[in-house]
Amino acid sequence: MEMLSQLWSLLGLLTVLQNVLPSQLLSLLHSLYQSLQDMLCPYSYFDVPEFNGYCGVHLNDLYRHVNLYLNSLVNVNVNVTSNPSSSSFNARLTLSRSNSSNRISFTVAPNHSVSDSFGGHILSWTHHVDTVQDSLDEKRSFVLKLPKRHRHALLHPYLHHLTARAEEFERVSRERRLFTNNGHASYDSGWVSVPFRHPSTFDTLALEPQLKSQLTGDLKAFANGKDFYHRVGRAWKRGYFLYGPPGSGKSSLIAAMANYLCYDVYDLELTKVSDNSELRALLIQTTNRSIVVIEDIDCSLDLTADRQQLRLSMNTKSTRSKARVRSRQQKQEDEDCDEQNAGRVTLSGLLNFTDGLWSCCGEERIIIFTTNHRDNVDPALLRCGRMDVHVNLGNCGPHAFRAMAKNYLGLDSHPLFEAVDRCVRLGGALTPAQVGEILLRNRGDADVAMKDVVSAMQARINLDGGGGGGQDQLAELYSSCDDQTVMMRATSSPESVLVGVGGGSPENWVSSSPPGSGRKKKAAEGDQCQRMKMKFLVRLRSLTKSDSGRRGVCLTCPNS
Repeated sequence: MEMLSQLWSLLGLLTVLQNVLPSQLLSLLHSLYQSLQDMLCPYSYFDVPEFNGYCGVHLNDLYRHVNLYLNSLVNVNVNVTSNPSSSSFNARLTLSRSNSSNRISFTVAPNHSVSDSFGGHILSWTHHVDTVQDSLDEKRSFVLKLPKRHRHALLHPYLHHLTARAEEFERVSRERRLFTNNGHASYDSGWVSVPFRHPSTFDTLALEPQLKSQLTGDLKAFANGKDFYHRVGRAWKRGYFLYGPPGSGKSSLIAAMANYLCYDVYDLELTKVSDNSELRALLIQTTNRSIVVIEDIDCSLDLTADRQQLRLSMNTKSTRSKARVRSRQQKQEDEDCDEQNAGRVTLSGLLNFTDGLWSCCGEERIIIFTTNHRDNVDPALLRCGRMDVHVNLGNCGPHAFRAMAKNYLGLDSHPLFEAVDRCVRLGGALTPAQVGEILLRNRGDADVAMKDVVSAMQARINLDGGGGGGQDQLAELYSSCDDQTVMMRATSSPESVLVGVGGGSPENWVSSSPPGSGRKKKAAEGDQCQRMKMKFLVRLRSLTKSDSGRRGVCLTCPNS
């Protein structure tokens, strides 16, 4: 009781001194007390305020990194993905989620601490939130506590580790966006965006394993190549040129690349770009860690006409110099031509966009061109340094088909896999879009789906005249497929299969009638091959006659 009374007396004395002593003296005493405490304390403390400067108008980037780093530690602890004991989360956490995202973020609650370990030492972060006097604003900061004896050896490596992990967590966890140009790049932001939630991944793509491994390895090397690109003096960018028939999976591959790298996607529509200046403005407005896509580049603009026009102009000038005659009408035509070139995107502008000085205004950027016809693209766009990787996406191969059968039907093996392999070798391969449509509409019955795929491939071989193979290969295919398909119930007639493959228009399957019918064959081998084709169609009719009338016309596969 006596000690309690003495304590109350001491508190009363301090209150009186606080009211009597000048504020300057009180501040000095407080500073001395803090210095004495720091001298005797075995820990060092470092403040990381939310804003920099005296007025606090500039956001402290290190504060944002600390917040992201602690968020990543909480996610690791909650998901129990690595070492849960590396951090202690006994403190209270704050949960939040934005309207445009499905991800829940974790942050340390105000005035609570979180422990962390680095280099065999225990560190802690405390989230301080103070209310500003006579204001509704709050002053936020993080305070780092680490052992004083090892502060010089720990501080800089730990902050470097913190920043790297925070940037990686931000790249993986942030919501990706899909942008498209709106035609107003010269005034305000030339891009509008929506959330990018395409489900395509490399696990679901219909690609051969070797090509898939090469692509993922190249992408990983690019994403981790910051130091390499800076050391060799190259802009941190890479170009991919995807070409192949419609439905071969070019757009799906772009989405898989974006999901693999966690990049934003900028879909550039060249027809909305007025001139080269606007094209550069759009490039400047793109962010780092992004993919710039120009689809169907051979159809967007007539870029190859620029070279032809240049050659014609040079020949015309040469002729005029020899004749030393330049009419007023010709001058007007040249001026009109120059004005026309100035008011559109030219080949030169696109080349500077991909590999000029303006292309290095950002880092970690990928540029992708796609086309259905490679020969229609100007060679200057495809050289190394602009399009570094050329990817030929063709028809579905054996391994790619097995991947699609696994994804759509859940099949690891099937008796008709061997028949599919033979059809692919004989030239009956279909595009991934065509195969996917057949598997999608028959996903309830794996046997029916497999039989429809084999029937479509056989019909493709028949239309192409056996894919260039001899009658021995055709006989082997027909006999092997006949033994395996006789156990499957028929679901569609050969005519409906041709409609599904060709897209439904008569122009796509009109050549299904036997070539040369009504005309005499010049060789006996050709007659024999023709009879085998007809026999194969008769077999398919007999197998599918029972169900073709009930099922009717099948759905067509859209060309993508």
